[in-house]
Amino acid sequence: MHPAETQPLEPRVRILIVDDVPDNIRVLSRMLADEGHQISAATNGRQALKLAETCAPDLILLDVMMPEMNGYEACAALKADPLLQSIPIIFITALADAEDETRGLALGAVDYVTKPFKEAIVRLRVRTHLELKRQRDFLDQLSHIDGLTGIPNRRAFDLRLDHEWRRMLRSGQTLAAAMVDIDHFKEYNDAHGHLDGDDCLRRVAEALTQQIKRAGDFVGRYGGEEFICLLIGPHAEGLSAVSEQLRAGIEALQIPHGASPVSPWVTVSLGAAICQPVRHEPPANLIEAADRQLFTAKRLGRNRVSLTTI
Repeated sequence: MHPAETQPLEPRVRILIVDDVPDNIRVLSRMLADEGHQISAATNGRQALKLAETCAPDLILLDVMMPEMNGYEACAALKADPLLQSIPIIFITALADAEDETRGLALGAVDYVTKPFKEAIVRLRVRTHLELKRQRDFLDQLSHIDGLTGIPNRRAFDLRLDHEWRRMLRSGQTLAAAMVDIDHFKEYNDAHGHLDGDDCLRRVAEALTQQIKRAGDFVGRYGGEEFICLLIGPHAEGLSAVSEQLRAGIEALQIPHGASPVSPWVTVSLGAAICQPVRHEPPANLIEAADRQLFTAKRLGRNRVSLTTI
């Protein structure tokens, strides 16, 4: 096969091994590294949570008996996080009591591997649950993608907002949301037809996605002709620049809009808000503030940006 025709390699599977006994980590790592997996390790539950939040693994092998935070507690914390709860967890334990196994499965674990480890059993169970996860991830991805534009949908945004809000609580960083609304889109559909309206939505979605490129930032379709961007850790000045860049980028597409009193081209109004998440304050406050700024941008004449800090 010609080099230009080679298929891109699939990303390596990431497996997190959590055990307070280093020898157990070494044994399991050796078994699974031969399968070509990328292995990371933690020696306690709290460290495992931090690693999972930084880079979510595809599967976790989790020891039950650990000091400070045991396996059951770590499992419960992982299952409480919307962006981590789908990671399959296989408990590794010396316990053989049915009650212990039932407790782990009730918390959301998918399987148990008992000590001492039998290599063939470990490999087969890991392989089985990775394949099941691949199938679930494919179906889950379909449910989080907007069918028209191909970008994340409202459901995907709600999950991301909840996750980033809690992450920013721990890190002390700021979080910003920008709501983007296509100006006079109903009139666009009436004048140009719904097929052109669909194409307009796709082009706006693509342009927004091209502008928001920082790792961790998010662009999704909020509903109808509204889009939403989530920016991680920007300063207020940075938010202003990004927001204006988004507005100008849509206008630069020069999509004709024969029914707009604002411009001969399709334009957007944008409302944005930035805050440092505070405990006991819901993330919805950030979205409501951005929505109020969007209303202000429309009231002031559209094709403009309105910002606030809360």
